[in-house]
Amino acid sequence: MVKKTKKESKNGPQFSKSKFESVGMKVPEKKITMQELTSRLKHKLPFDMEKLTGIHEVHKCSKGEDSYFLAVEAAKECLRYSKHKAKDIEMIIVCSISKYKGGMTHIYEPPFSILIKQELGANKALTFDISNACAGMLTGVYLMDNYIKNGIIKKGMVISGEYITTIADNAVENVKSIASMELASLTVGDAGAAVILERAEPGEEGLMASNFTTLAKYSDLCIGKPDRKRPGAIMKARARKIHRIAISDSPPLLKRALDLSGLTFNEIDRIIPHQTSERSIMSGIKHMGRLFGVTPKNVVINLHDFGNTASTTHFVALYKYLQEGKLEKGERIMLICYASGLVVGVVIFTMDDMVKKYGSSN
Repeated sequence: MVKKTKKESKNGPQFSKSKFESVGMKVPEKKITMQELTSRLKHKLPFDMEKLTGIHEVHKCSKGEDSYFLAVEAAKECLRYSKHKAKDIEMIIVCSISKYKGGMTHIYEPPFSILIKQELGANKALTFDISNACAGMLTGVYLMDNYIKNGIIKKGMVISGEYITTIADNAVENVKSIASMELASLTVGDAGAAVILERAEPGEEGLMASNFTTLAKYSDLCIGKPDRKRPGAIMKARARKIHRIAISDSPPLLKRALDLSGLTFNEIDRIIPHQTSERSIMSGIKHMGRLFGVTPKNVVINLHDFGNTASTTHFVALYKYLQEGKLEKGERIMLICYASGLVVGVVIFTMDDMVKKYGSSN
């Protein structure tokens, strides 16, 4: 029997905190530049979309690649850097918005988590799917963290695969101006990501806070649905209004997350925000600086090469920075998501020895 270290709280028994053990990513080989995409627009825009968003190119699925493929390959990459085998994983949470398998066939049943569990050989894993728009993977982390802290499991994997560039293909037919509700659809890219969480040993660093809120009265500001005329989906979003509301309503959540972590904003070493557009990100960061009286130290922006990869965005950025050796042990990192719903979420963690697994030597 595994000895459990627990403490009592107002929410019942609490076990040791959880930590990120390994991260994996998979992106398609094919790329398309913003210039190539916007050159296909039926109605030419009176501005440079690349300069507006900071996106130079995105990855795009080709034949044989889809949500399922990206999710499975990201999970395998995550396991490649892990000390755990697939058979050791006790829970799998799949958080994809898009659930295409076999091309453009959208799978409703069985759940993606069952299919991925079987493909990986994670035979003892409990599984379920969730859908929370671009906040999906961080919501999965929030849930997994609680399963671990409450002693239900010791390790689990959160996975997502997003094949969403069909909304960009379909927006090409409809975008006419900067006011178009499908303009944001031109910013998306395809990617898969996976992260393993495990129970931290006493004294180890790990997740310090995970906090979410849903502003449901704004749920109609972004709607995704099947396209009736073409394969795939369309997304209609009031992007500028979403940005304004997210900025105005997120400060209390940021404050609560910092209070839970026992940190001040000045003690956060790096922020990884949801990757929407460079202009929106910098506007939000300036607002945080005014609110807390401190300019954030390091803000991760990887839009240039990936675009907005929806629910996978934070772990695509984390994996890339780990591989490039840009993160250091002991860094306190804040992940911030803004998602349709309207969902605002914050996860704060301390980087540990995971940094030693990645980089050119691997």
